[in-house]
Amino acid sequence: VEGRFTHRRVDRESEVDLPPPEELWEQPDRIRAVRSVLVGSERLGVIARIDLLELDGKAAVPVDYKKGVKPDNDRGAWEPELVQLCLQGLLLREAGYECDSGVLYYAGSRKRVEIWFDDELIEQATAAAAGLRAMATAGRMPPPLTDSPKCVRCSLAGVCLPDEINHLAGRGPEGEIRRLVAPRDTCLPLYVQDQGAWIGKKGERLQVEVKGARVAEARLMSVSHVALFGNVQISTQAVRELCDHDIPLTYLSQSGWFFGITNGIGSRNIELRIAQHRLADAGGGLAIARAIVAGKIYNQRTMLRRNLSPPDRQLVGRMAIHVRQARHISSADSLLGVEGNAAREYFGAFAGLFRGQGAWAGAKFAENGRNRRPPRDEVNAVLSFLYALLVKECTLAALAVGFDPYRGFFHAPRYGRPSLALDLCEEFRPLIADSACVTLFNQGEVDSQAFLRRARGVALTPEGRKAVIGAFERRLGQEITHPVFGYVVSYRRVLELQARLLRAVVLGEVGSYRPLSTR
Repeated sequence: VEGRFTHRRVDRESEVDLPPPEELWEQPDRIRAVRSVLVGSERLGVIARIDLLELDGKAAVPVDYKKGVKPDNDRGAWEPELVQLCLQGLLLREAGYECDSGVLYYAGSRKRVEIWFDDELIEQATAAAAGLRAMATAGRMPPPLTDSPKCVRCSLAGVCLPDEINHLAGRGPEGEIRRLVAPRDTCLPLYVQDQGAWIGKKGERLQVEVKGARVAEARLMSVSHVALFGNVQISTQAVRELCDHDIPLTYLSQSGWFFGITNGIGSRNIELRIAQHRLADAGGGLAIARAIVAGKIYNQRTMLRRNLSPPDRQLVGRMAIHVRQARHISSADSLLGVEGNAAREYFGAFAGLFRGQGAWAGAKFAENGRNRRPPRDEVNAVLSFLYALLVKECTLAALAVGFDPYRGFFHAPRYGRPSLALDLCEEFRPLIADSACVTLFNQGEVDSQAFLRRARGVALTPEGRKAVIGAFERRLGQEITHPVFGYVVSYRRVLELQARLLRAVVLGEVGSYRPLSTR
C-alpha cells in the first residue's frame, strides 16, 4: 500500500508519448518529462517500466522511485537498485537515446541520488540479467538467503521460509530460528449449513439470508474460505468476488462429505506440479510416505500415552515399535500393513480416552470399533465429520502452495480422491480431529440429543454439526510451540507450514520430509 501511494503519480502514463530520439534532438525543449514509460530490448532480453523519464536536451535520464530512505553506504543505493536503474539506462541507449546517468528518488527521506553508468556498473547489470535468465532456464530455484535482514521485512517470507529451509537442509547459522510467519491467521472460515440459505455480496461484505431475513454477514478481508453444507445458494457476484480475492469456496454434503471446490486462478507454480508427478511416477515418494505414516503413528502413541485411563505401557511400547517399522519399511504395500496394524491397536484402545460426561459414548464405541459409511455410533459420526473438515483444510493448504491435491505419495491415486490432501491429513488426525472429538464428549459439548439415527447409521443434527465445527475451529486456532523451529504457531498455520516444507522436499531444497510430532 505504501509503495502504491509513493508511485501514485508516476504510475499514471503521460498523455503525451516519448518522442523518438531524432525529434528530441531537433526540438530539445519540446517535452521535459514522461511518466510510466515501457521500454524493452530483444538483444538485452530485458523489459522495464520506467517510473519517470526526464529529458534534458538530448539526454534521457531515468528516475526510479523508492518508498524507503536513502541507505547510508558508499554509493548511496543498494546493489539491486543500481542494477535495475542501469538496465533502464541500457534499454534507453538501445532505443537510440543518450543516457549516461539515472536518478534514484527515495520518498522516505525525499532525496535524489544520481547514479553514473560506468563500465563497472554496466558489467554488473548485464551479468545480473544473464544470471537471471540462466536461473530461469535451469528451472531450479536458488536456495533462500541465509540469516538476511531483508527476510524480516519481506512479504513472501512465509512462502520462502528461509530460516526453516536452511535449518532442515543443514545450512545457515545455529541458534534460534526467526519467526517470520505470523503465529495465527486472523481470517476465519465462513460455514453456512442452514438448508435453503442464500449468500450474496454487498460492497466488501458477504451477507447470509435465510427465508429472506439476514442472519449473518462477514467482511471479505476477514474470511479465509467459505464452506457450504448441502443445499445452500450463492450469487454469481459473490462467487466472482471470492475468486478475485483468492478466497476458496468449498462444497460439502449436508452430512459433511467434502466433494468440491471453487477457486480463483490460484498458484501458477507449474514447476512444482511437474516435480510432484515426476517424483510420484519414479517411486521416489516412498521416503515421504514413510515419514508421514511414522508421524501419524507417533502422534497416535502420544494421544494414548497422555490420555488413556488406566495407562497401558505395553500398548504404548508396541506403538513405538510400529513407528520404527514405518520409518524403515522397504515397500509401499508393507507400509500399508504397518499403518493398518497401528490403527487397529490405536482404535482398539480409543474408547478408553472417553470418561466423565463422555463415558457413554466411549462404551458405544467399544462395542462397534472404528466404522464409517455410515457410522454406526456417535463417536464414529463425529470422527467422520471431523476427518472431512480436516481433508478440506489440507486440500486448501495443498492448493495454496501449488500442489496437485489429487496426486499423493502414500495414498494411491483414485478417481475423485484428493490423495495428497489425505497424505497431509495423516499426521494431524490424532492431533486435531481425534483430540477435538474426545474433548467434545468429555466436556459435554455434545450429548445424545445432538444425533439422529437413520436406518443403520448415526448422523449429526444441525446443532450437533455446529458444536463440532466450533470445537474443530478452536483446535485449529490453538497455539503450540513448534517442536523443530521453537516458535509459537497455531495448528491452522502449521497445516500450511507442513505443506510448504513438503514442497521444499519435492523440489529438492530439503533432503527429507519431517512430520509434525508433539512430545
